[in-house]
Amino acid sequence: MSGTSRAQLCFLLLSVTALRGHARFLDIQDNEISPEGLLSLLSSELKRELPEEFVYRRALRCLDMVAVEGQFTFTAERPQLNCAVFFIGEPSDIISIEYDSVNVDCRGGDFVKVFDGWVMKGEKFPSAQDHPLPLYERYSDYCETGVTRPIVRSSQNVAMLFFRLHQSGSSFTVTFRKLINPFPCNVVSQTPEGSFTMIIPQQHRNCSFSIIYPVEIQIGELSLGQHNDLKRSIFGCAGSGDFVELLGGNGMDTSKMFPMADLCYSFNGPAQMKVGCDNTVVRMVSSGKFVNRVSFQYRLLGHQELQQMKGNSVEDVCLRA
Repeated sequence: MSGTSRAQLCFLLLSVTALRGHARFLDIQDNEISPEGLLSLLSSELKRELPEEFVYRRALRCLDMVAVEGQFTFTAERPQLNCAVFFIGEPSDIISIEYDSVNVDCRGGDFVKVFDGWVMKGEKFPSAQDHPLPLYERYSDYCETGVTRPIVRSSQNVAMLFFRLHQSGSSFTVTFRKLINPFPCNVVSQTPEGSFTMIIPQQHRNCSFSIIYPVEIQIGELSLGQHNDLKRSIFGCAGSGDFVELLGGNGMDTSKMFPMADLCYSFNGPAQMKVGCDNTVVRMVSSGKFVNRVSFQYRLLGHQELQQMKGNSVEDVCLRA
């Protein structure tokens, strides 16, 4: 994957979370930041192609994104109270974060916490409906469990590190690794163009593939076990127990996004739709009775296409929001 395409992912960070120090679990507030600043933040790192035997090391910034495996250190030169690092892997990865060394004042209110997923503008990915763990179990606080749990692993290809350090000289070092996930479920795409096949092997779960760009989705194949002959009711596909829906929205939480289309019958495509939203999601709901599968491609919509979509009551739902 090219550095340019990876750098485009920085566009999603239109806000960085701010943390309230006295909450047991992080309370997220809006905090705006320009896309240009984020692009310059990581453009140099994301262009690196590293040999496997080389251990990449660099300093972390208070606001950062990491897509390259390696060892990362943050040292506070002054009090740093609202910091976050976004980690991302390929769709078939899960994230491993290992605490190598930590020098913070836990009793004085410092913390270093890993979140299983991403948080932006108070919205979480994966949503509570799609993640296998309750919210409180998705936070791992070094000050509470770091000694007994030095390695934290995510459930999907994204994770976050929140930290607050009150004293200059406080520091920590973590190692970021990517591990193979044989059945990727919840995914954030690193690029605005690509293809993916989502498979849920007889498990009662929901899986979402998030593309944080306005894109055209083209579904090439949808297989929903024994539901080939089901008729779509007037209430949509939700009653079938096994279905795929296309969602559009300007946030991360799929439960707050607009339903663009739902599919509860198997077919060989193509079927396509343009979604002019900041975030486009292909979401599969599975009852656990069947092996469900959906294959799709996606590409970034151009400026002219977005302009043409204005006025279409379905396609421009986010452009009007």
